[in-house]
Amino acid sequence: MTSVQTHTVRTRRHHDESGLRVRDDMTVEVALSVMAGARVDHLLLCDGDDQCTGSVTRAQLAVLRAAATYTDRLRLRDVLDAPVRPPSRPCSFSL
Repeated sequence: MTSVQTHTVRTRRHHDESGLRVRDDMTVEVALSVMAGARVDHLLLCDGDDQCTGSVTRAQLAVLRAAATYTDRLRLRDVLDAPVRPPSRPCSFSL
């Protein structure tokens, strides 16, 4: 089961206060499914300590998925260029 909280995100380096917040250990495949179901273009990523680590767009994940090196085990935290730490704000996860 995957924990998700509804919000919206703009880009990897610029975070809105709201966004669809998910754990960064989610796979790319699941993230694409969550985005499609929630009808959002971005996800805000949070680590195991509930700290925001960045964001990804549907377009970025689609490019990764189309790559010859893609596997269904690829996690969102593995696709971030570098950790991005906006001001500490805990993620609250619930279903």
